[in-house]
Amino acid sequence: MTLTEQNRKRYLQAIGLPLWVPRTRDVQMQTLYPEMLNTQLQNDINEPAINTTGISTNSFAKISGLDWPELSSTVASCTACDLSATRTQTVFGVGNKNSDWLFIGEAPGAEEDKQGQPFVGRAGLLLNAMLFALGLKRDDIYITNVLKCRPPNNRDPKPEEVSQCEGFLRAQINLINPRVIVALGRHAAHNLLKTDKTLASLRGRSHDFHGTPLVVTYHPAYLLRSPADKNKSWQDLCLAKTVVQQ
Repeated sequence: MTLTEQNRKRYLQAIGLPLWVPRTRDVQMQTLYPEMLNTQLQNDINEPAINTTGISTNSFAKISGLDWPELSSTVASCTACDLSATRTQTVFGVGNKNSDWLFIGEAPGAEEDKQGQPFVGRAGLLLNAMLFALGLKRDDIYITNVLKCRPPNNRDPKPEEVSQCEGFLRAQINLINPRVIVALGRHAAHNLLKTDKTLASLRGRSHDFHGTPLVVTYHPAYLLRSPADKNKSWQDLCLAKTVVQQ
């Protein structure tokens, strides 16, 4: 089996299409070259799967056609990374699924893990207050996280964890089709924009996320520790409001 055929086989399996192989070919191979065929099959099993989308198991190509209930159920049953063994429950996201506004944080915390909803602690209260100042209510927006499970001890997300959740997040964004995305904090900004630039350098302008404007601001949890930066965050939200109104 050539490398091209291997790629084709794995690609078809990844998107859920059946693989058709002429039976006569396998019979001929088994008859004429049994040792070579068995060796190749073993190599196929041992060789890591080729990642054709840049996303690991939960690829956007596989789940992009799911509706809200199907996507939520898929997230709730996900065991693709080690976080599934330590979570209380997944934190899918809440809010208005037809909103112009999509807020994306980093990952659930302890209280979010208990309640199954994002931004329900002190940081959530501050976010609610900032939304109120914009003339918005919590029910007017949709809010979710890059990760759908809480990292133990609130540690930073690992790249492989982000990769497993990326397809879920992309699917949510497609279903909502917001007019603006607000990335809350450094980790959300870095993972969405695929950059390691400082938060300060990413603020103050609109970025492009697959055709959707994206504005970067501080995470509310950071603002609780550094209240002097609340004014900067307010400027970011005003920029996002301008984007929505345009």
